[in-house]
This record gives sequence, structure tokens and C-alpha cells, in this order.
Amino acid sequence: KDHSPIRFARICKEDGKEVPYSDIVKGFEYEKGEFVVIDDDDFKAANAKKTSTIEIQHFTDIKEIDPIYFEKPYFLEPDKKAGKAYQLLNNALDKSKKVAIANFVFRNREHLGAILPSPFGLLLIQMRYFAEIRKAEIDLPKEKSSPKELEMAIALINQLSRHFEPQEYKDTYVDELMHIIEQKLKGKKSLSKVKRATYIHEAQDLMTLLKASISKTKVKKSPLILPSTKRGERRKHPS
Repeated sequence: KDHSPIRFARICKEDGKEVPYSDIVKGFEYEKGEFVVIDDDDFKAANAKKTSTIEIQHFTDIKEIDPIYFEKPYFLEPDKKAGKAYQLLNNALDKSKKVAIANFVFRNREHLGAILPSPFGLLLIQMRYFAEIRKAEIDLPKEKSSPKELEMAIALINQLSRHFEPQEYKDTYVDELMHIIEQKLKGKKSLSKVKRATYIHEAQDLMTLLKASISKTKVKKSPLILPSTKRGERRKHPS
């Protein structure tokens, strides 16, 4: 009722007392309610070599990798005595237009990754394994487009195509939320009374733009709104 902050506590099931985080260990449940303790040395002993290295398996063209496999990017920093080899690999990948497929251990799990060249140094993109990708269980439309409609759609895509400039895109939701917070700090507690900064886009769906293109009317370069679809899921890592 007083809006005080709360905290999460780790409670021992046996005596009901709180346990400090420093006293918490990892364990494997080999039977219901029975655990064997696993410490850091055990994780390292599982494969001591892989815990400290990134092992390149082979090289490939990046266009052969479906984007659905990409997960998290990381910058790679060379070891003190590996600067020359690091630069050589970065330059060789750039010139050959290849990426390296590698295995590495991170947070006590083995991962698959792709090493890419960049002006900022080598990038390691953590990848999903094939077994983690779920089959798309979605209802696809039954309607089929005509060759003429496809031709017009491609023409429209070409018309609205330009270079990707990542700095142009901003999280407007966060901006709006911060505006609301600032107003509430000024004493405007009711959200209904807060004058929010609104972002209105004149959006048209793809078929509307195609029909406008057929009638040779002037079409504004506004965002395309596609029909809503069910988002596919992927299998989560076991915790």
C-alpha cells in the first residue's frame, strides 16, 4: 500500500531462513529431491580446453546461414600476444567474404558461433543449434497472387528501397514513456491528464499501395502494414 520497494529472498526449505547468495551452489537432481553438488572445477573439468578457447571448425559464406540461427553478437578482444593473428584473421575473412563457424563455452554451456570481420574488430555471433529451431506452426493464407500483382509488388519494393542507416531508427516507445514519467514527477499523477507526445504514421497496407500504383496515383512513402501473424516460438535452453 505504501509503494515501498520489494526484494526477492532465497529461503531454505528446511528451516525457513534466508540464505546468502555466496552460500548458494549449483546441483544436479539425479533423483526426485536428491541432488549432487556441481562446482566451478567440475564445469572446467568437463572440457578444460573448450572453457578457454574459441575453436574454429570451418569457414563458409554468410549467405548460406539462415538469419534464424543468429542470436547474440559479441566483440572479440585478442589476447596480449595474439594481436597479429587477430588482425590477420579479420583481414582474411574480409577479403575472402567468408565467416568462421566455431564452438565456444560460455556460462557453463557449449555454444555455436559465427565469427565475422568488421572495421571494429572481430565479431562473434552466438548461434542457435539446429535442434533449437522449431517448425513454423502458423496458418498461411490460401490466396495466391497473380504474376502481374507480383510484378507490381517488386516494382513497389524497388521504389521504396534505399540504403539502411541504423542511426535513423529510434525507440519512440521509450521516449513516450520517459515523457510520461517526467510529467508524473511534476505532479501530474493521472495518466489520463498527461499530454503524451504522439507519433502518427499515415500507414497503408501492401494491397492499397498496389491498387494506387495501378491507377497511377501518387503514393506517399509511408510504412507498410502487413497482416498480423502468429509469432513462431523456439525451444528454450534448459535452465
